[in-house]
Amino acid sequence: MRQPVTVSIPLVAVLGAIVWIAWRYMGLRAWHIAVCLLFGFFLAATSAAPQIRQLVTTIVQSFSQH
Repeated sequence: MRQPVTVSIPLVAVLGAIVWIAWRYMGLRAWHIAVCLLFGFFLAATSAAPQIRQLVTTIVQSFSQH
């Protein structure tokens, strides 16, 4: 019996697709995207980054188990 093939999509690609859809169809402006990118960039440099990464990992793992 063949094993099912698991396809993994990086979270960055999924988030990028969501941003593109929001920009294309929901009226997201370019400056909104720039502010969100800068916020994420500077947030990653804070002491909260490891906790945020752990939270995202936990959420993704809980979705992948179902």
